[in-house]
Amino acid sequence: MIFEQSQLLNTLPNQFFANLVKKVNQKIAAGNDVINLGQGNPDQPTFEYIVKAMQQATAKPINHKYSPFSGLASLKQAAADFYQEHYNVEVNPETEVAILGGSKTGLVELPWALMNPGETMLLPDPGYPDYLSGAALGKVNYETFPLLEENNFLPDYDSFDIQKADQAKFMYLNYPNNPTGAAATPDFYQKTVDFARKHQLGIVSDFAYGALGFDGYQNPSFLQAAGAKDVGIEIYTFSKTFNMAGWRLAFAIGNPTIISALNLIQDHLFVSVFPAIQEAGITALTSSQGTEEIQQLVGLYQKRRDAFIEAALKIGWRAFVPRGTFYVWMPIPEGYTSETFADLLLEKANVAVAPGKGFGALGDRYVRIGLLVSPAKLVEAVSRIAGLHLFDQGE
Repeated sequence: MIFEQSQLLNTLPNQFFANLVKKVNQKIAAGNDVINLGQGNPDQPTFEYIVKAMQQATAKPINHKYSPFSGLASLKQAAADFYQEHYNVEVNPETEVAILGGSKTGLVELPWALMNPGETMLLPDPGYPDYLSGAALGKVNYETFPLLEENNFLPDYDSFDIQKADQAKFMYLNYPNNPTGAAATPDFYQKTVDFARKHQLGIVSDFAYGALGFDGYQNPSFLQAAGAKDVGIEIYTFSKTFNMAGWRLAFAIGNPTIISALNLIQDHLFVSVFPAIQEAGITALTSSQGTEEIQQLVGLYQKRRDAFIEAALKIGWRAFVPRGTFYVWMPIPEGYTSETFADLLLEKANVAVAPGKGFGALGDRYVRIGLLVSPAKLVEAVSRIAGLHLFDQGE
C-alpha cells in the first residue's frame, strides 16, 4: 500500500540546505578534502560541568517518569533568575516562562497556538528558514520585511508598509542575527516596542545567539526595553550558549498570554522535556562555571572571525563584520547567484558555504560562512578560494 502525504505536509517549504548537505557528502565520499563552512552546528562539546550534571540526573528514578506537563518549576525559576542576573529583567516564573524542546519548536508552534488560518505574520528577509515552516503548519500568511546592509541589517520601521503592519498579528526578529551576524541595540528594541504598540503587533524575539557578542559587546535582550513584555516574548536556547544543540532545550519568556498558549499546545504535543535534561539546564543557567566557559567560547569564535575576515580582505573579499553569532555574511562576485557561487566553491575549491538564497530572496547576493572550524582551516579555505581568482587582489 502507498499512503500519500497530507495536503498540509505538502505545503511545507523545501529543506533548502538538505541539498547542500547531499552535495558535500558526495564530495567527501569521493575522497575530497572538503572544508565545510556551510553548517550551523556548534563544533565544541557541551561544557563538562553540564555533562556531569546530566549523568547524575539520568540516574535518578524520579527523572524516568513523565515530566510535569509544563516543565519543571525549578527550571522556570532558573530561567527567571538568569534573566534577572544577566539582563536585569524581572520575570514571574509561573506565568511568564514556557519550557521548550529547542527554540525551533517554539518558533514553529507559535502560529498554531496564537494565530488563525489566513492571519498574517511578518518575517525578516533574510531570515531563519524554519520561520516559514511555522507559517505553513499554522496555515497563516506571511509578508517579509527587508534587512539591508545599509541599515546594518536592522529593519527600518520608518519605511514599513503601514497597511502590512496594521494587518499583521506577529513579527519575528532575530538578533544577533542568523545569517548576517548583525546585532541589535537597546534603542532599536525600544523603537520595536513603540512600533508594536502603534500597530497592535506581537513581537517574537529569537535570541538564540544572545550570549555570543564580539569585541566586548553585550547583546541586549528585547525584554530590557520598557513595555516589552506587554507586546511580546523572547526565546532563549541552550544550543549556542552552552553547546547543547543536540539536547533540544530552550525557553520562552515574556508576555503571559503568549506563554500560556505555548504551554497549552505543548501539553497536547510533548508532555515537556525529559526531566534529566531540564535538571542539566538548571545547572547550565545557575553554575558559576558557566561565565568563564562562555567567555572562552566567545573568544574562540572571535579569533576565528578575525582570522577569516583578515584572510578574506587580503584577496579583496570584504565582509560585513559581525558583532555576534558564529557566522560571517559575505558578498558574492558579480555574475553569480549565491547558489552558482556556492557550487563553484565546492566543485573547484572543495569549500562548502551556505547560499544566501536559502535565507530569503534578499540573501541571494551573499553566502553564509560558519565559523565552526579552526582558524587555520578558515585561512586555508580562503587560500583555496583565492586560487579561483574571483576577487581583486590586495588591499
